[in-house]
Amino acid sequence: MNTNRNIDHGRAFDWGRASVDYAKYRDIYPPEFYRRLLDMGLCTKGQAVLDLGTGTGVLPRNLCRYGASFVGTDISEEQIAQARRLAEEAGLEIAFRCLPAEETDFPDGSFDVVTACQCFFYFDHALLAPRLSRILKRPGRLAALYMAWLPGEDPIAAKSEELVQRYNPGWTGGGETRHPIAVPDAYEADFEMERQEVFDLRVPFTREGWNGRMKACRGIGASLPAEEIARFDREHLALLERIAPPRFEILHYAAVTVLRTKETGASAPQ
Repeated sequence: MNTNRNIDHGRAFDWGRASVDYAKYRDIYPPEFYRRLLDMGLCTKGQAVLDLGTGTGVLPRNLCRYGASFVGTDISEEQIAQARRLAEEAGLEIAFRCLPAEETDFPDGSFDVVTACQCFFYFDHALLAPRLSRILKRPGRLAALYMAWLPGEDPIAAKSEELVQRYNPGWTGGGETRHPIAVPDAYEADFEMERQEVFDLRVPFTREGWNGRMKACRGIGASLPAEEIARFDREHLALLERIAPPRFEILHYAAVTVLRTKETGASAPQ
């Protein structure tokens, strides 16, 4: 179980508990999301990429076809097990390791790119930043990625979020608005800003798919007892029967922050 006083008011959560639903329902980034990354020169042919907080390996599975080689790490054994299963079923050669980001231990200069999708805010950056500087080549890039629904502008997302908050009042994952990904001061010694982008995406769902996406969020699947998850599942599906057509889109925003290594950073490989 993981706890962070700045997340969900310190309530424990465990992504491993949601790994089955996560694997089934959270491979949802639309093609434009990946195209933006490729157009930035990230995860392209010949690059070695480390995906931190890989979860079920969504990013590596969708991008490896473009010619990069991937390693994915995650703190959850259950998530890594799902990542390996899905990659094997797709016939993809992706290396996965169960490893906290802060214990990243690859040799100096191992990677061209490090990605962190939906997870950058979980890390202890004072520990992580110098490790990433060391394992990145020169020049190397760190890409923090995020996508979230916009409850203030999408009525289906708003009603779903209200239900999550009723089941888990301490959940702090709601109320999202567009904003760039904040970069902690820990990165100043070894990295410099390359670019920041924020853009909208309309993500397609069925009722089942959106219900699964919400059930696999931190506030439900990773936090609540099984009986409460089952009650949420029934109540949310009934809600969607009332307010949503069989197929619909949910308005999201995506944020991308790309940092570039400094040639002579404090933790640069010697």
